[in-house]
Amino acid sequence: MIRALWTGASGMTAQQTSLDNIANNLSNVNTAGFKKQTTEFSTLLYQKLQRKVTDNNGDPKPVIGQVGLGVRVSGLSQIFTQGAMLETGRKYDFCVEGEGFFRVQLPDGTIGYTRNGALQTSMTAEGVALCTAEGYSILDDAGQPIIFGPEYDMAKVSTDQWGNFTYPDEETNVAMNIGVKISMAQFNNPAGLDKISGSMFRESENSGVPRLEADDPLLTTSKIHSGYLEGSNVATVDEIVNLIVTQRAYEMNSKVITASDEMMQQANNLRS
Repeated sequence: MIRALWTGASGMTAQQTSLDNIANNLSNVNTAGFKKQTTEFSTLLYQKLQRKVTDNNGDPKPVIGQVGLGVRVSGLSQIFTQGAMLETGRKYDFCVEGEGFFRVQLPDGTIGYTRNGALQTSMTAEGVALCTAEGYSILDDAGQPIIFGPEYDMAKVSTDQWGNFTYPDEETNVAMNIGVKISMAQFNNPAGLDKISGSMFRESENSGVPRLEADDPLLTTSKIHSGYLEGSNVATVDEIVNLIVTQRAYEMNSKVITASDEMMQQANNLRS
């Protein structure tokens, strides 16, 4: 009965973590570039109830008596499926089609990675910088912040599907490449990226080092669509179903604890 108490408690703890993850997914259903997580469970150790595996005649038994000791959360896996393409009409909203991530310069000097393409323009001493809503600079293929000098009229700057910025020639009015390109990176294991804040990721040992699309010919180049954002890949209906399943599992584990407690109470009240 004590074993049942701990087993039920482990189930409630694991389901609480699953519920927390579902709540986070649902709360970010409208966050651009958000990637959902799924909870993975694994069983705990098994305890043998029978030490002898042979019968009285020395013949092996067909089964071994073992009982599990509960469950634990083995990990939260990030799912990097493509989100829906949402039209916004804003010039500096970019939706990534493919496996690439925008490279962002974080305040501590390190590089972050995001799929959130809701970019802004910010005035600096050098000109107009392209940055995230938090003010973090977007990097180009050279690893430098993208800054447009005062000679460029930002109303005329445009972007092609490969992330190259163009500007119309004064004489021909034909859009010409100005030599600035949004840098995109891919990872061998994007599920291993460390999540920080604002749909931002950071490389880790599990994700591996970033592979720049501009330098790696083996990668499939991502496309960038101006005027669109990549929506969250959270499916609300699926999350609601998972929420109901998690709630029922939590209730059943709580009933296991209640039943075990009642059995212990009856055992303690026995009179010889």
